[in-house]
Amino acid sequence: MDYVTSDREGQRTLPTAVKILVAGGFGVGKTTLVGAVSETKPLRTEEVLSEQGVGVDDITGVEAKSTTTVAMDFGRITISDDLVLYLFGTPGQDRFWFVWDELALGALGAVVLADTRRLDGCFPSIDYFEQAGLPFIVAVNCFDGARRYGLEEVRLALDLDPGVPVVLCDARSRQSSKDALIALLQHVMKGRGLSRTPEPVGY
Repeated sequence: MDYVTSDREGQRTLPTAVKILVAGGFGVGKTTLVGAVSETKPLRTEEVLSEQGVGVDDITGVEAKSTTTVAMDFGRITISDDLVLYLFGTPGQDRFWFVWDELALGALGAVVLADTRRLDGCFPSIDYFEQAGLPFIVAVNCFDGARRYGLEEVRLALDLDPGVPVVLCDARSRQSSKDALIALLQHVMKGRGLSRTPEPVGY
């Protein structure tokens, strides 16, 4: 795919590349979201869960999960003719958080995925981004069979600042995941006093 666009004078220019983090607790759907939305084959660093994680990794609610991200997931999506997002999915377990500072370097913002069955799993991500001053939104991943909570209920349960958007998301859906990313961009632009909303390309 050619990402070269033209400016008003007809000169060929490259679109703006933006780094976005996809974060959240273990098994919340980060790898799924990056894979669903990426227009290129996503890079994954998943490894099979081993005995080393017994007693360390909390798999409550995701007992069927057999792999885990040990470094990052990476994907790319074109939002508009002049904007491309590079997505970095963070590892969810405490023992891999040493890579977070590197992943967060230069990021514009983050999508924090939340699972209503285990809301406490996204607290570390929220705390990290609040302390780092990095804009983020919370996207509630709609797992099959999970209890449905109102967005304000989720906001209260996570003790979020009133200005932090909370949206619903199906990480398996390309369009739903893309909508969450656009919600983050709109949140960042609003925080910077910008009003222009990216015009999505056909997808």
